[in-house]
Amino acid sequence: MSIPAHRGATYEDLLRLPDNVVGEILDGELNVSPRPAPRHGRAQSALMFRIGPPYDDGQGGPGGWWIIVEPELHLRRDVVVPDIAGWRRERMPALPETAWFEMAPDWICEVISPSTGRIDRAKKLPIYAREQVGWAWLVDPVQRTLEVMKLANDVWTVQHVYGGDDKVAAPPFDAIEIDLRSIWGDAA
Repeated sequence: MSIPAHRGATYEDLLRLPDNVVGEILDGELNVSPRPAPRHGRAQSALMFRIGPPYDDGQGGPGGWWIIVEPELHLRRDVVVPDIAGWRRERMPALPETAWFEMAPDWICEVISPSTGRIDRAKKLPIYAREQVGWAWLVDPVQRTLEVMKLANDVWTVQHVYGGDDKVAAPPFDAIEIDLRSIWGDAA
């Protein structure tokens, strides 16, 4: 259940929030959601463990990325916190010294939950498109789907929808295969 949003939000409003919620400023509104449920957290951490080593560390994969869990993105007037984001190191050779990122990532992943699905789709995806994030993954651990979208001409186009126990090599991380059963918490 989300706490109602209010207009004219400031960064100080975010700083005053308790630790047990996630706050974002989207189109000038403070949006506050509860911390993720276990199924959501499982999907987020499992994806991080599968993508991080081959892409961030170069272990068993091509490397060349910074993969960060819940980065705080300062994108114009919006403060957005995707579940996972990635930057190609050729665009961002070093991590910023601030506690946030002002450069839009190349890829974001939002884990959809009943309390955040509308916000992720209707508010955050347009912000990511405006900022030219090239790829978006929407992961729904309840429906057991991974929706891969690519930005083309400022519009998100669905490249593929995977589900259930699929084994996927999904762009931009198609050099590795991910067994979706591991994302849902099933034995892989």
